[in-house]
Amino acid sequence: MMTGLLQLQAQKTDANVFGDVQSAGEHIPFANIRLKGTHIGTTTDETGHYMLTNLPVGKHVIVASLIGYSSEEIEIEAVEGKTIEVNFRLQEKEMHLNEVVVTGTKTFQRKTETPVIVNVLDRKSLIAVQACNLSEGLRFQPGLRVETDCQTCNYTQLRMNGLGGGYSQILINSRPIFSPLIGLYGMEQIPANMIECVEVVRGGGSALYGSSAIGGTVNIITRIPTQAQYSISNTVSSINNGAYDNMFNANVTMVSKKRNAGVLLFANKRNRQPYDHPGLTLLPDGSTKVEKDNYSELPEIRNNSFGGNLIYHPDGHQRIEANFASLYEYRYGGELIGKDKKAHMAMQSEERIHNILMGGIDYQNNFNDNSTLAVYAAGQHTCREHYTGIYPERSSFESDEAYAEAEKQHLADPPYGYTKNMTFQGGVQFNHRIENFFRSVNLISVGCEYVLDDVLDSIPQYNYGTNQISRNLGCFVQSDWKIVKQFSLLLGLRADKHNLVDHVIFSPRVSALYKLKEYTQFRLTWGTGFRAPQAFDADMHIAFAGGGVSRISLAPGLKEERSNSLSGSVNFDKPAEKYIFGFTVEGFYTRLQDAFYLHPVGQDTWGEQFEKRNGPGATVQGATIELRGNYKRKVQLETGFTIQKSLRDQAVENIEGLEAKREFLRSPNHYGYAILTFTPTRKINVALSGNYTGSMLLAKFSPDEEILPNEYRNSPSFFEMNARASYTFEMPSIDSGIELYAGVKNLTNRFQSDFDNYRNRDSNYVYGPALPRTVYIGIKMKSL
Repeated sequence: MMTGLLQLQAQKTDANVFGDVQSAGEHIPFANIRLKGTHIGTTTDETGHYMLTNLPVGKHVIVASLIGYSSEEIEIEAVEGKTIEVNFRLQEKEMHLNEVVVTGTKTFQRKTETPVIVNVLDRKSLIAVQACNLSEGLRFQPGLRVETDCQTCNYTQLRMNGLGGGYSQILINSRPIFSPLIGLYGMEQIPANMIECVEVVRGGGSALYGSSAIGGTVNIITRIPTQAQYSISNTVSSINNGAYDNMFNANVTMVSKKRNAGVLLFANKRNRQPYDHPGLTLLPDGSTKVEKDNYSELPEIRNNSFGGNLIYHPDGHQRIEANFASLYEYRYGGELIGKDKKAHMAMQSEERIHNILMGGIDYQNNFNDNSTLAVYAAGQHTCREHYTGIYPERSSFESDEAYAEAEKQHLADPPYGYTKNMTFQGGVQFNHRIENFFRSVNLISVGCEYVLDDVLDSIPQYNYGTNQISRNLGCFVQSDWKIVKQFSLLLGLRADKHNLVDHVIFSPRVSALYKLKEYTQFRLTWGTGFRAPQAFDADMHIAFAGGGVSRISLAPGLKEERSNSLSGSVNFDKPAEKYIFGFTVEGFYTRLQDAFYLHPVGQDTWGEQFEKRNGPGATVQGATIELRGNYKRKVQLETGFTIQKSLRDQAVENIEGLEAKREFLRSPNHYGYAILTFTPTRKINVALSGNYTGSMLLAKFSPDEEILPNEYRNSPSFFEMNARASYTFEMPSIDSGIELYAGVKNLTNRFQSDFDNYRNRDSNYVYGPALPRTVYIGIKMKSL
């Protein structure tokens, strides 16, 4: 990445190279310049010029690179006592065709060289879809679907290749500190201005990262300091003329004069009012009436976050990187009672207060051109205060005295809860490149890592508590063997010892890549994975259903869930003088053994109870199609569509007393996305984007079973369209610009129309877009 920012001077040869780096006729400051295969390098200065002195005599390849641009290589011959000029002309990247990625193999490789498909969501795409946070950005990736799972608190989960949130592993800078507890709300708590890019590996081939990577791996790579720059923005949104949302972002980057150290700092502040959408009120005769009910469908949110990323290069061989973040969120949903009353005074409400600290440090030492040692540690600590409750209602009691006693008890001891969660990872990885491995090149990687997750969550009034400590020691070995120029073979084996599993679990992995010419890659991947018998994100969510509070517990004797996954793909990208066109077709098949499911076990004093059990086997299979194109760097299209099916071998009971079903709940068989951007000049940008979600099977608990019984429902399909336009006023005298932007999310207002009204609603009956029609305007001041 940035291991060669310092120039090494071995001897006084007076063999020098100088020149500049430009793109589209403009000089590029702070571009990386290095001799390929060595640690000799520098960066261009503020004017886009560079100079290398006292190079070793002989033939070399000089590489110029910068994030967001395609790198260029030029071969030279360094002659003692001679100075030559070498200029570079870089092309700005349009579609991430050959950038460096890390997530697929745990080593840095070009996208077209890695045997595992890696999709990249970059800052340009986050801006094009006006993503406030990670959750809003991941909706625009092939094979991924972000769904809202609670009408009251709006927690989200990520589904990959048809599998639920507990099958997806989310990493921050390659570290699994995104704990099962943070998974409930964390995707909305990671602000977009914290993110450099997101790398996505779909399918069980990513099981090299350990437990919970059956569906795939999402790696959030935070922004790194590469050059001095800044940006400040503020966005104001109107949510269907019913609530306002204000978002403030700030970023600043500082780099030392020697380019061997840098720091990037970010800050984010968000205030969103609660939004009440018209829903269905169930009348005594079984009919319904559409009206607002003074209960929110979008909760109030107040976020404050800040953090940074620091990089230091002691010399040309070593790199130290540290990152940290502080995330605070207040979230309230339910009856709108005003700020002067506490949550337990509402007829029904959920309140969450999160304080999260997270960070990590990495040390890398390149001993020589072929050996690298990395040592790393990361962690997070979460304190959460929360309330989930229903105020006693007179109609639920046989007498005034019984009601008065219940009300007195509720006010004296309301069901507030407290959560503490700590996650830690430490590890070491050694990479060694064998240049003559049976006349080919093989990169061997070995490593071990330890992950600890400790969560204590308690609501004594509901007799509910989770006290879970999970510890996992994993060791892995990997061979990334480039047998010939056209064919590569990736062999990996991971061994995990989880404290909740009484034996070591081995997860092998095989991936093959065949390159046909320069434009086409064929890939085939097989891998195994497992999920430990523990509580995952959705298991820790307490919801409203059937007029009470529903909870999930783990069945006695619960054992790990195992998987076998197979995927194959063809990837084609054809560049020409005026356009680039490409597509990817991928088929996937995942076989689950002892698949987890939620079994209804009846009601108690507080509401519905469910137990997580091992069920029959299940199969998830399908295909994803991606299309992409760019014309003259002015018009760009990215789109993906997934067709899949998720079935259990045998039907399981989801609602007590109703027909058992083989289908996975909340798992549509069709979904996709598209982003179309138009950039006629550097100052103007227009983007259209959208998400399509097909029909899905849902469990619907009635607010009053005497009038309307519990039932299964199939949701309608829907398409959500968004539009954004921006114009930048440039101010060259201060090297800055002012960008004005505006747009609409969910242009056609395809928001769910059959929410339950009032306090006895089924809050898990949610399936539509995350927002109704939302209009926004904003201003940003930034470096040019």
